[in-house]
Amino acid sequence: MTARLGPGEVARAAALLRQGALVAFPTETVYGLGGDATDGQAVAGIFAAKGRPHFNPLICHYPDAEAAFADVHADDRARALAARFWPGALTLVLPRRPTCRVDLLAGAGLDTLAVRVPAHPLALDLLRQAGMPVAAPSANRSGQVSPTTPEHVLDGLSGRIAAVLDGGACPVGVESTVLDLTGTGPVLLRPGGVEAEAIEALLGPVGRALPLAAAAASQSLRSPGLMLSHYAPSLPVRLGARSVAADEALLAFGPALPGAAVAWSLSEGGDLREAAARLFAGLRWLDAEGARQGCARIAVMPVPETGLGVAINDRLARAAAPRP
Repeated sequence: MTARLGPGEVARAAALLRQGALVAFPTETVYGLGGDATDGQAVAGIFAAKGRPHFNPLICHYPDAEAAFADVHADDRARALAARFWPGALTLVLPRRPTCRVDLLAGAGLDTLAVRVPAHPLALDLLRQAGMPVAAPSANRSGQVSPTTPEHVLDGLSGRIAAVLDGGACPVGVESTVLDLTGTGPVLLRPGGVEAEAIEALLGPVGRALPLAAAAASQSLRSPGLMLSHYAPSLPVRLGARSVAADEALLAFGPALPGAAVAWSLSEGGDLREAAARLFAGLRWLDAEGARQGCARIAVMPVPETGLGVAINDRLARAAAPRP
C-alpha cells in the first residue's frame, strides 16, 4: 500500500528515502517521484515504477545551490541563473564533478547532470531532512499526464511506491524549464515554468534544441537523451552473446559465460533492477579495463525484453549503434 503522508510527516518521508524507498512529493511545478539519487537500486526503482521505456536522464533535486554545485561544475552563467531563479522552476544541465555523489544511472550514463532547487516549502524541507540529492521525474506512469495533486499520483502509482507527501495542488502545474549549459552557448532543452525571455534577459540569446526525432536522426546534438549513440564505450559492443572469445570483455547477465578476458556481472541472479543499477558503471569499467587488457570488443549476454529489461536493452542498443 502507498501511504499518504500529511505536511507534518516530512521526517517520515525523509526516512523512507534514506531507506531506499520511493516517495512522491510536491514541487511548485508538478509532483516528483523521488528516490535517493546516490543509490543505483533506488534510481532503478524509479524507472520500474514509472514503466519508463528508456533510461533518460533524471533531474536531481537539492535544498540549495551550494549543495547542487558540489556535484556539478558551475560557471558564472550557472551561478547567475541560480541567484536569479533558484529556488524555482529552472533545471540546469551541467558537467558532473569527478566527486559527484549521484549514481550514473540517474544521469543515463552521461558526464552531465540535470540539477535544480525547487521552490516548494515541503520539497525543500524534505530535501534538507533526507540529506542526499533526490532524483525525481514526474510522479506518473510513463506517457501519462503529469500529476499536480496527490490524487493524480495515487491514480497512477498507488501500490508501486512507498508514499506520497501531500502538499495539495502544485501552483505552477507545468514542468521546469531545462537549460543546457555544457556547451559554448546556452541551449533550451525544454520550455517550462521559467520563461525563455527571462533567461535571455540575464544571459543573452539562448539556442533551441532540435526536436527529438531530428536530433536522433542527425546525431548532431550533444544533450541528455537525444542522441542515438551517446556516450557509447570506445570498444565496439556485440549484443546477444551466447559465447565469448578470449579477446572479448563480457557484460554478463545471470551466470557468466566462460572464456572472457574480463567480465562484469549485471546480476548473477538475473535481477533486472540490480542489472539496471549496475549497467552504466559496468560499461565504463569494461571499456577501461578491456582496453587495458587489449580486448577487441565488449560482448553482451542477452537481457530479457521485459520490465526494466526494455530500458536496459534500449541503452545497450544505443551503445552498440554505428558511430557517427
